[in-house]
Amino acid sequence: MKYGRPDLGFLKWRWKPDDCELPLFDPHGFLELVHGKSLAFVGDSVARNHMQSLICLLSRVAHPVDLSDPSDQQNKHYEYREHDFNISMFWAPYLVKTGKLDNEPFDLYLDEFHQHWPTKIAFYDYVIISAGPWFFRPTYFHLNRRLIGCLYCPEPNITQLTPIFSYRRAFQTAFRAINGAVGFNGVTFLRTYAPSHYEGGAWDQGGDCVRTTPFKRNETVLKDNVLEMYLVQLEELRIAQKAGRGNGGKLRLFDATKAMLLRADGHPSKYGHWPVANRTIPNDCVHWCLPGPIDSWNDFLQELLVREIEDYR
Repeated sequence: MKYGRPDLGFLKWRWKPDDCELPLFDPHGFLELVHGKSLAFVGDSVARNHMQSLICLLSRVAHPVDLSDPSDQQNKHYEYREHDFNISMFWAPYLVKTGKLDNEPFDLYLDEFHQHWPTKIAFYDYVIISAGPWFFRPTYFHLNRRLIGCLYCPEPNITQLTPIFSYRRAFQTAFRAINGAVGFNGVTFLRTYAPSHYEGGAWDQGGDCVRTTPFKRNETVLKDNVLEMYLVQLEELRIAQKAGRGNGGKLRLFDATKAMLLRADGHPSKYGHWPVANRTIPNDCVHWCLPGPIDSWNDFLQELLVREIEDYR
């Protein structure tokens, strides 16, 4: 709205699951649920988008102290001191060890733990892990410290592999890091892939998301890379759940994919920034407007935490 979006319908729609009621997010109730607890988001800018939604929803009743390092724009830490609750964001768009993310193609070490978050999660009660769009960027793939292939790299003598290959390997390694994290007894939620909605071209070829109403359930389906990545997540989660039994931690599914598939109306598009003279900025059909569809993720989170606490009792 600030940047000129003319329609407001995207604010009004709300996810309603079949056969059950999903309570609306209650900031007072949520803060009671998480009193004395800590929550970490691990992932990319869409994970940060989720965290921002949560902080905005809680702002109706409470504001955190921002203890983030001013020189670090990616990793964040907030404390709700009156509620003994804290939220952190660990920037890890590939979940595993990476080279510098300055210039493409990036170096991705698919069988090695990320440099930071696996050693930090023992201090958290809840972790939400997610990943997605970065896996379509030009990347060199390493296994056992050897270059074994790439995605969209210029060298003709390197094996070209797919985003699905690296996505599966990355989640295998990330789940191995979680199951092996020393001292971690918390609950990890895998937040599933959130589809983008570019139409008329790719993100760098003029694609846009101009719809002003959601899809109906029979108007679109999961397909192609989105479907494959979603299925990879479900499969690797099941494998990791079996492997992690008995180690004190818990792995849970946080399924946002099908709900978000319908919300092509909920992206910023060109309304995420002021126009810049003599510069073309790609339309944003990856992230989500605030307020907007992503707020439903915190309806989901609240319900998941309620169920987790009831199971514990």
